[in-house]
Amino acid sequence: MRYTLGHFDLVPQSCVIGVFLVSLLWATRARASIHEYKKEAFIPRFNSFFFHGGSEGLYASKLHLTTDDKPLNGKSFIRFDEITFRRTKEATNKQNEMQPSTGLVEAIIVEVKDRDKIGNSDAICCTPSLASDGSCKVGEVIIRQDPDNPGWPKRLQTSFEGKSEEAKMVLHTVEINKTGMYYLYFMFCDPELKGTLISGRTVWRNPEGYLPGKMAPLMTFYGLMSLTYLVLGLLWFLRFVQYWKDIIQLHYHITAVIGLGMCEMALWYFEYANFDATGSRPMGITLWAVTFSAVKKTVSRLLLLVVSMGYGVVRPTLGGITSKVLLLGMVYFVASEALELVEHLGNINDFSGKARLFLVLPVALLDACFILWIFSSLSKTLEKLQIRRSMAKLELYRKFTNSLAVSVLLSVAWIGYELYFNASDPLSELWQRAWIIPAFWTLLAYLLLVVICILWAPSHNPTRYSYSEETGDDLDEEAISLTGSGVKVAGDLATKLERKERKVLIAADHVLGLGVDLEEDKRE
Repeated sequence: MRYTLGHFDLVPQSCVIGVFLVSLLWATRARASIHEYKKEAFIPRFNSFFFHGGSEGLYASKLHLTTDDKPLNGKSFIRFDEITFRRTKEATNKQNEMQPSTGLVEAIIVEVKDRDKIGNSDAICCTPSLASDGSCKVGEVIIRQDPDNPGWPKRLQTSFEGKSEEAKMVLHTVEINKTGMYYLYFMFCDPELKGTLISGRTVWRNPEGYLPGKMAPLMTFYGLMSLTYLVLGLLWFLRFVQYWKDIIQLHYHITAVIGLGMCEMALWYFEYANFDATGSRPMGITLWAVTFSAVKKTVSRLLLLVVSMGYGVVRPTLGGITSKVLLLGMVYFVASEALELVEHLGNINDFSGKARLFLVLPVALLDACFILWIFSSLSKTLEKLQIRRSMAKLELYRKFTNSLAVSVLLSVAWIGYELYFNASDPLSELWQRAWIIPAFWTLLAYLLLVVICILWAPSHNPTRYSYSEETGDDLDEEAISLTGSGVKVAGDLATKLERKERKVLIAADHVLGLGVDLEEDKRE
């Protein structure tokens, strides 16, 4: 007999296990290295029942575990703490009190590269027909051992005794001696155990700490980004103090974004460092990091928008659109905060794929609104500057537009790469490179901020980008664009004034001459 699902024949073994693992990955996924289970239910899959206990990238141990070892540095392992299985009363009453084993639950640890060693082309649990050749035992998950790595995939068994309603798993620590992406499943094959719940926790640890392998490089990255924001902040502060008399309102907004970026990177670094040391993510630090991240994203987008509108350059205020800009910012902050909270607080398996999509879509749509509004405003600002012939400001905005266009092109290209990366790696086999996906966006935002700081840096001549009255705008821009020819400009202005005076005198002479002629005619 072959197991089928709808019209699809489940013959290829790799398809059975591949679909099985992918569905588990997206069904439930924990983000912490201490995975807690609170009366979680098992899900039927093919001829088995499973619960996904977690999946993480783990590096091989640098030191081997012994029973007397207390220090944990250099050791990589998965530890089972107080795991308890509770079956239903109906299932308990059906058992014989004298039987030593009345139900079997197995914990399976498998490296993702060895996924084809679980189950076969027809089933995941061993059946009487499959057990006839001695390759497996009835009621157990089918596992074929790896000849290159004896004892793996790892199997740990726990049995219910007699009419006992609970079965406690023996405290066990599994050492990891090979770097890879590991999956943990709790499984049983007996249909009478349907309705069984699992409670307890498992502790996952890498040689350097509890931080998952996917996230470990990000702690170093956030530390370096904190330093780069600090350097940018110091340079900006020195420039700010040097030309404090010529500061315009826009400079305060740029200062706020730099400060928020510095706090955001520092909070993420300390959040990851605490996670690495304790294995859990405290609500307080994570909430602050998430909030600062959402505020910084919102303020950064608003800064790009108001700069594109020519705030402080071609217009002194935003006028009637201020309320619309603030409303867009508030909506974006709420949507971004909600998404960040879902991704970083608690377990992501608390939310279904549709629920997460419901939170991702508003952020994506609002980002699209920001991009359209920014480039539309840039087009209008460039048009105004061309009409006014404000060459210095026009050149400034052209550089800003080019920088922004390059960043958008890079963003589109990176989104394409991210989609390809996720589609080609559904089981996180490339987990050691996954950190570059979020790191790119952080780095791109920083580089765009550096460009703005360079273009709008405080200087002794703020008129090159600050707002001025339209009547004097052209004169200021002309003086700036011809700074190397100040004497020539002054000479040209003097010549123009002298020509005007001559014209006035000639006109006066004509009038006076006409007046003399009239007097003579009267006398005659």
